[in-house]
Amino acid sequence: MEFKNKIPNILTISRILVIPVVMGLFFVDSLWALWTILGLYIYASLTDFLDGYLARKWNVVSDLGRFLDPIADKLLVASLFIFLIASGQIEGVHVIAVALILIREMFVSGLREFMGPKNVVIHVTKLAKWKTTLQMVATCFLIINFVSPAIYLTGNVLLWVATVLTVITGTEYFKKSLKYMN
Repeated sequence: MEFKNKIPNILTISRILVIPVVMGLFFVDSLWALWTILGLYIYASLTDFLDGYLARKWNVVSDLGRFLDPIADKLLVASLFIFLIASGQIEGVHVIAVALILIREMFVSGLREFMGPKNVVIHVTKLAKWKTTLQMVATCFLIINFVSPAIYLTGNVLLWVATVLTVITGTEYFKKSLKYMN
């Protein structure tokens, strides 16, 4: 297999490998660590777009990629949200938004797992892609919310907008799956 054909999976795996580095940096009490976390998170977010785009463009979509991509996404989002809460960068009522996002992510993953043996594929909708994009942008703001009150406010507003989209898309997926449930 040509190296080019492996690039999408390499990008996905690199997203997973970034997670422990980001988590370790949360224990470093320094501004450079937070800026590094932001840079690594932006890299990981870009690979989320790029891996699928390249796989489709080069027609090298693989079972490994289909398996790892959603796992990499959920691991990245969940671990970052947990550390942002633990470090106090997400607090108060905003923790509810994170809980709703994580519940939806686990629910949709379970739904896809349940539908697999029924040969039913739950395709990602455009609204779900917007949800993911808003979630990623919100998370960038939340990582550096110490910069200014405006950054803090923007991050939390975007988090709640992403949460609303999260609930809407989770509900849509559930409604579509009802006809396959016995």
